[in-house]
Amino acid sequence: MTAAPTTVPATAATAARPPRGTLRRAVALLEVDPRRVALAVLLGTLALGSAVALAAASAWLIARASQMPPVLQLSVATVGVRAFGIGRGLMRYLERLVSHDVALRGMATLRTTLYGRLAAGSPRALLAVRRGDLLARVGADVDAVGDVVVRGLLPAGVAVTLGVGTSVAMALFWPPAGLALALCLLAAGVLAPWLAARGARTAEERGVAARARMSAVSLGVLDDAGPLAVSGRLPHELAALRDADADLARATDAGARPAALAAAVGQLAVGVAVLAALVTGVPAVRAGLLAPVELAVVVLTPLAAFEATSLLPAAAVQVQRSRAAAARVLALLDDAATPARARGAAPDAPVAATGPRGTTRTSVDDDGAPDPSEHGPVLVARGLACGWPGRGPAVEGVDLALAPGARLAVAGPSGEGKTTLLLTLAGLLPPVAGTVTLDGVPLDRAERADVVRSVVVTGEDAHVFGTSVLENLRVARGDVTPEEATDALRRTGLGTWLAGLPDGLDTVLGSDARTVSGGERRRLLLARTLLSDAPLLLVDEPGEHLDPRTADAVLDELWHAPATREGTARGLVVVSHRLAPLAAADEVLWLTGGRVAARGTHAHLAAHVPGYGEAVRAEQRDQT
Repeated sequence: MTAAPTTVPATAATAARPPRGTLRRAVALLEVDPRRVALAVLLGTLALGSAVALAAASAWLIARASQMPPVLQLSVATVGVRAFGIGRGLMRYLERLVSHDVALRGMATLRTTLYGRLAAGSPRALLAVRRGDLLARVGADVDAVGDVVVRGLLPAGVAVTLGVGTSVAMALFWPPAGLALALCLLAAGVLAPWLAARGARTAEERGVAARARMSAVSLGVLDDAGPLAVSGRLPHELAALRDADADLARATDAGARPAALAAAVGQLAVGVAVLAALVTGVPAVRAGLLAPVELAVVVLTPLAAFEATSLLPAAAVQVQRSRAAAARVLALLDDAATPARARGAAPDAPVAATGPRGTTRTSVDDDGAPDPSEHGPVLVARGLACGWPGRGPAVEGVDLALAPGARLAVAGPSGEGKTTLLLTLAGLLPPVAGTVTLDGVPLDRAERADVVRSVVVTGEDAHVFGTSVLENLRVARGDVTPEEATDALRRTGLGTWLAGLPDGLDTVLGSDARTVSGGERRRLLLARTLLSDAPLLLVDEPGEHLDPRTADAVLDELWHAPATREGTARGLVVVSHRLAPLAAADEVLWLTGGRVAARGTHAHLAAHVPGYGEAVRAEQRDQT
């Protein structure tokens, strides 16, 4: 099913601080393996521990060598320096492998959960956000939640273990130096990140709405630049984009001062630790309490120890960003959550559903609802008025019944609500008035999984992913074979196009189909629809952006769409601006003036309905 069109007003992204526990909920959805996290922390500790040990061993080796001892007394330290130098790089590489594996697995799990809940949940979650904002939430926001593992939680765990270990080791050499190092590490590891988090929180709270607006408006401008320019709305959209960018810049500036203080605290802590080691260590050397070589170790080792805490301000910033992203992702999940609904409402009376070529289906079960066991599900609309929330009805008085094998068409001038009607029939928009039922159950009370299995709508703004042609087709059904994909593309007139691709079905398409034409995109989306297992298909303008001959051929193939894998014939509702191919439809609904002005076969409407007949004759003149 499709997301909301880019013309839907965006809901204002909340700038309020996310509630407590938001990030914890989101991280739980990543389903990270605690053992892998522990291994990543261990490897990170060993990597930075090797760096600290390298600094300590190097300091000892240089200081001891200055005393010109026998060379053999330096051999162990020399080998240690080499081992720690190699170990640092090796452990860092292994830690990156493990930590990124944890994060990427978590992102994939969260994104799968998000897609699954959106598909099975309330469609209002999709309609409440603009398309650009929706893509940002399932894309960048999910990545930001996953990044908290690699850039937030793991650095904190490594800093704690390494800080404790280094402070204890320094205390064994000289307790005052160890105590000073511990206090300075606390300042660099707690105060500096707190200041950085405060600045990031300020920037995120003010900038989250601005980023959402930038994403939504920019994608809308890119997708609809032509229509916006023609309607005169392009300057307004560009001004909105500049305003959002300015708001984001102001939000960034607001968080700059605490971030600068955090950086200063970190550097100051390093200097204080080194100075404390010198101030306490030099008198200790004079008093014979500390060897001169050991003084070099306690003075130079803190320079490496603070490498772990230097990552914590950035980690705190990442935590704030991830918390803001988690709030947006969880808001989408919560909006999509469909509570269990009472199913005890009185069923609708049986309706004669249009079937293949004028046949009807009136079978009912014992409860009086249409029986899906004979031919498949039946979609019924009674007294239906459709419109976007808050805008009033775009079309009224729609009555239809769609059973497997039926072929219905909807035609009419632009702006008459044809697309709105399809979205309402699919359950993506709530009816303004009237009812839409699937096998006697209103769509707002039906399980979303049942609706998704039975009804698929293909709109002009359905998303094309930046992956291969085959994987884009597998959005409809994950087990689509290359042979099935090739056949579906041939049926939609893309056989020649496929043959010309450099890698065939494995050719990678640009993000949101930037590398294909508008007509190729439409037919690719239609092929995806044909590969689904849904017996009822709602198709919006499959011939758009195509020449008349190609459009008619595509519609002819669509009328003869193959049955599902279970053998259920396809029921079709097709919105089309091309009228000649509608001769194959069982019934055509002609919309004008916001109502169903006429209905009947193509031949009947062409002969008896003036507006329809004039449109048919104008179409014929254009072709000649």
